[in-house]
Amino acid sequence: MMDITLLGTGGMLPLPERSLTSLYVRCGAQALLIDCGEGTQTAIRRSGLRFKNIEGILITHFHADHISGLPGLLLTLGNEDRTGPLHMFGPAGLESTVTSLRAIVPELPYEIVYHEYDPETLNAAQFPLAGLEVTVFPVDHTIPCLGYRMELKRPGKFDARKAKALGIPQPLWSRLQKGESIDGYTPEDVLGAPRRGLSVLYATDTRPVPAIAEYGKEADLMILEGMYGEEEKQARAEYTHHMMMQEAAAIAAETGARRLWLTHYSPATSDPAEYEEALREIFPGTLAAADGESITLQFDKE
Repeated sequence: MMDITLLGTGGMLPLPERSLTSLYVRCGAQALLIDCGEGTQTAIRRSGLRFKNIEGILITHFHADHISGLPGLLLTLGNEDRTGPLHMFGPAGLESTVTSLRAIVPELPYEIVYHEYDPETLNAAQFPLAGLEVTVFPVDHTIPCLGYRMELKRPGKFDARKAKALGIPQPLWSRLQKGESIDGYTPEDVLGAPRRGLSVLYATDTRPVPAIAEYGKEADLMILEGMYGEEEKQARAEYTHHMMMQEAAAIAAETGARRLWLTHYSPATSDPAEYEEALREIFPGTLAAADGESITLQFDKE
């Protein structure tokens, strides 16, 4: 199960009803955050989420609307008695950028561990975080920028008959089912083929690039930038390396995704929902998400 909460949907500058971009992803008692724009802390509290769950922060790029909330959040994590390390992932230059922001929060009771990826040389990379497998890949913005795919894998179904035939003691079954090898037995001894898991794709501040469709294939949820909805803004989107709502919907349709949430709206877009009807003709599962939009993704029933 994955709990997804879109904390903010604004691009460029915050509005009274629209905080800047941030996403909270929870898997059990663990969570990660993607981006931390102004207002992120308030949005976390408003959504009833916890700071202590956050194991790591993924940064897409270093424009202020995606990182301006970091100093306050880092301070709050310290005030919540955090002592374990906080892992941060982002483009090359992450450590120096965050260190500069920390001029107003120079002392923290925990270590920040930095993981940097250069979009100029990166194809894709994977790492575990908050119980999920995260894939990071480059996208196309005016400065180095990254997209992220988060996947909750699902092991094959446990075969009790195999376990009994092998004489595996029943107290070991649950550990094997969780993927642990023990007493000479392996999960492969008692599990069937891997089943469909859950996946979420997040990409904003980018032009459409093949990697978004590649890593968003059959995603349970795609969260993509919808900076502009007016067709006359196409040239502007191309010049500033942003994405049109229509382009996001076309990508979701191409990938066979189950749902699409739009985010990162231009401040000039007062009501993103006015475009939904037309967008659903491109991809029926389109939602012009608002701040606080949330969903619980669950494994398919068998």
